[in-house]
Amino acid sequence: MSDLLTAVSIMFIVAGPFLLVANRYDLPTVPLLVLAGIVTGFGFDAFGIDEALTLELAQYGIALLVFSFGVEIDISAVRTVIVDSELAALAQILVVGSLGVGFGVVLGVPPEEALFLGVAAALSSTLVGTALLQTEIEMNLVRGRLARSIHFSQDLLAILFVLGLSAGTLAVGPIATLVGYGLALLVAAVLVNRYLFDVVGRLAGDSDELMILGVVSLLAVFVGAAEFAGISLAVGAFAAGLAVRHDPVEHLGLFNGLESIKDFFVAIFFVTIGALVVLPFVELGWNESVEKLVLVAGLVFLTAVVKPAITTIILLRRGYEARSATLASLSSDQVSEFALIIAIEALLLGLVTESVFDAIILAAAVTMVTSSLTQRYDEQVYRTLADRDLITGRHGKIDEWSDVSAHLFDHVVIVGYGRHGRKLAETCEALEQPYVVVENDPLRRELVTEECDAFVFGDAMERYTWEKANVKDAKLVVSTVDSEPVSRRVLSFGSQSDVILQASDQPTAFDLLEDGALYVSVPNLLAGKQLTHQIRALLDDDVSPAELRSEQLEELENQPDVPHHHL
Repeated sequence: MSDLLTAVSIMFIVAGPFLLVANRYDLPTVPLLVLAGIVTGFGFDAFGIDEALTLELAQYGIALLVFSFGVEIDISAVRTVIVDSELAALAQILVVGSLGVGFGVVLGVPPEEALFLGVAAALSSTLVGTALLQTEIEMNLVRGRLARSIHFSQDLLAILFVLGLSAGTLAVGPIATLVGYGLALLVAAVLVNRYLFDVVGRLAGDSDELMILGVVSLLAVFVGAAEFAGISLAVGAFAAGLAVRHDPVEHLGLFNGLESIKDFFVAIFFVTIGALVVLPFVELGWNESVEKLVLVAGLVFLTAVVKPAITTIILLRRGYEARSATLASLSSDQVSEFALIIAIEALLLGLVTESVFDAIILAAAVTMVTSSLTQRYDEQVYRTLADRDLITGRHGKIDEWSDVSAHLFDHVVIVGYGRHGRKLAETCEALEQPYVVVENDPLRRELVTEECDAFVFGDAMERYTWEKANVKDAKLVVSTVDSEPVSRRVLSFGSQSDVILQASDQPTAFDLLEDGALYVSVPNLLAGKQLTHQIRALLDDDVSPAELRSEQLEELENQPDVPHHHL
């Protein structure tokens, strides 16, 4: 236990300054955490912390991160794009995995070890790959749904691989038994999610602490069941995550608490990956270093270039516009946590040598660093490819999901069908004003189809979406989306229509007005003014507390109930 506490202490003492630098200069945290891990590795050596303990830390860190990802999954949201994401996930595994195996064999790696190189190249990280989707607006776009469901599909396939690997043999009987145990855990998780999680909520009442304790208890039960069955802890942790009902609105305190726990283990995970890195030319001889770097370079190329390219092609073939396909694909340009679990298990079972294991770890560290950069600059990457005609999109999904007359004119274009968008649509209908709704969240497609006469499902950043909405003949464009890139894109089209936008702060609102917007709504500012007005009325005795409460209840009851989900 003392060695474990020493290891964790070293990790956070070393990581602290790196995180301060990242926060001070607004730098991506992943590269600095990996770098901190490399420094930590030398600290482990100085304090006599062996590799076995580092591997154990990595296993627990990965398992808890997988649990966090499972918590964030909304099965109903996955279903909206599951067919397309399954195709992309399978294409990644089959094509990139085969290339990884073949690459290893060409370099002289035994086929049984080259298999793990293929796994490392094929699987993508649920943690790094969805980092760009953490904001509400991005998670609810088509690309966000696609990215998360691709990772979800890959994780399910990776779990099957982990279960087979846990058997430690190629015999069909033991593998089938462990796969059966794993599937039973997943089925149990779905049943708990649907039928028992509400019971936990009722027993906890209004106590966030009891809810967090209940979820931690679920995690302990599933992890204990996995250990009892002799399967990977990560499988039990993933099942425990699925057992938690994803409802951040109903259980806000719970999800805020779990987010803090996840941040803790995110740091442990990346620092541990850095600590496991064996540096070429520093800890290895010249020849061995060159051989390892060639292997790592091949894995990085397959993971960071070939895999996103294949995913983009598949999504374009399925009819998605170029931007959604490209940005969703860029979420897959790294090595998966499950691939690391598989590599660690294989090393402990003696199925891979230290040399191949070290290459997988170094490739994972490199791709997680490069992926954090491509995700930060994903829009620039897409624009560079599009401007050079290296990628051209199709519009099959927009045409299939949209219903708008080509002769529509003198209409209002409403971007977003949340609460504000729905209210605007109702106002247009009351005034008998033609309108068309532009939406990009698949979960709202059924609602928009039922309630709106004209609608376009497409990316507001793509010109074809606006052509479909016939923006050139529109009277007014109203964006209810609090996204500066979307607002800038609307203004960039140079439409003759008046444009009303939304911003999160006053400086952005000023900039948008100067760039040509007719009006910019700042919800926080409007809410503050409304609150000030209500307090003044209460203090001046213009309204009684009972009347104010009654008015608020009536206002809330009259608000449209627009579904709002996360994946």
